[in-house]
Amino acid sequence: MIANARKPGGLAKVLGPFDLILMGIGAIVGTGIFVLTGTGAVTAGPALTLSFVVAALACCFAALCYAEFASTVPVAGSIYTYSYATLGELAAWMIGWDLLLEYGLATSAVSVGWSGYFQSLLSGFDWHLPVALTAAPGAMPGVDTLINLPALCIMLLLTAMLSIGVRESARLNNVMVVIKIGVVLLFIAVGARHVTPANWTPFMPYGINGMLSASALVFFAFIGFDAVTSAAEEVKRPERDLPIGIIGSLAGCTVLYVIVSAIMTGIVPYKEFLGVDHPVTLALQRAGENWFAGFVDLGAILGMTTVILVMAYGQTRIIYAMSRDGLLPQRLSKVHPRFQTPFLATWIVGIVFGLMAAFVPLNILSELVNIGTLAAFTLVSVAVVILRKKRPDLPRAFRCPGVPVIPALAVIFCVTLMAYLSWHTWVAFGIWMAIGLVIYFTYARKRSLLN
Repeated sequence: MIANARKPGGLAKVLGPFDLILMGIGAIVGTGIFVLTGTGAVTAGPALTLSFVVAALACCFAALCYAEFASTVPVAGSIYTYSYATLGELAAWMIGWDLLLEYGLATSAVSVGWSGYFQSLLSGFDWHLPVALTAAPGAMPGVDTLINLPALCIMLLLTAMLSIGVRESARLNNVMVVIKIGVVLLFIAVGARHVTPANWTPFMPYGINGMLSASALVFFAFIGFDAVTSAAEEVKRPERDLPIGIIGSLAGCTVLYVIVSAIMTGIVPYKEFLGVDHPVTLALQRAGENWFAGFVDLGAILGMTTVILVMAYGQTRIIYAMSRDGLLPQRLSKVHPRFQTPFLATWIVGIVFGLMAAFVPLNILSELVNIGTLAAFTLVSVAVVILRKKRPDLPRAFRCPGVPVIPALAVIFCVTLMAYLSWHTWVAFGIWMAIGLVIYFTYARKRSLLN
């Protein structure tokens, strides 16, 4: 597998640790801060800060396992590749199938959120799109809508960027990440002056169950750091740079989430976030800082743009790896001779999930993302222990500390959060995985290079 990745004509090695940290932050900071903080506040109250900490701990334990794998097996494909190397082809196929759902629906869901903030920004200039072009059919009860045109357009635009080259996409991502982090830091500086500590009482109005339910919800906010591992073959020094990128981006985002959620619930009583899809803007409006609301809309747009960019990038590299192993059609792993990117796979991802963003309501898109991610994190935590026992001699540039305790904690945290997801989500996830099994035994298994 690693030998195949090192053959001439593969992906270009152009990324360093700074690119990876910003790529991780680009994937993480976006929907979490600008959208989910409001819904999480209604569920947990001011204890939303603890909800983010719990979700971050689950990610942190899993991130240490990811970092060991990513530095040991520096091959495109993220957890799919690591599973292939440790658990075998069937397990790898199933987790790859899971990741296709997770990454794809994440890009679609965030595209819909991007569309909402983009339309909000346009309305500030008194510009309005025709109602029929503003949302998917049925997304707005009582309103006749046909297509979410902005969501489709942003998906196709970023697909074009990714197909041209990862270096160019990384540069665009870096610029947008710097701008949106600046907006978040400015919100912290402005909002901190308007906090009323009385709004933090009661701190945990719905008890531990409310706090954990919010953790399962806002876990979506941390999805993305694992996308960094998908860049393994395009990193200059993966054994050193990948752990830095994974852990550095996760730590930075956790600090931002906790501070922002504390300030928001300190300005606005948590119950008033019910039904609000622009919680940061609401907090500023209540604080009388209307002048800054437009900057927040811009920051949200940039934030979600980078999330879409990085998640779409991650999915194309997973498809690339699965195709190279024979589990998907070989054409999907062909690299463009000029751009050195998996051109066909990139455009298939952009078109398919762009159309889903255009025609499927947000609530349907997002319900499976969290459970797919938690399942992936659970598997990589188990796999790192298996690899330690199977190949103790394998060189490891980074070693997850405290094995098997840290991986066990990752499994416990992830499974606990999965238990707080609705049964509808479990049923839908089971159906998707069952479809994956059928495809494996009727198509992929017969054509895989391993067989």
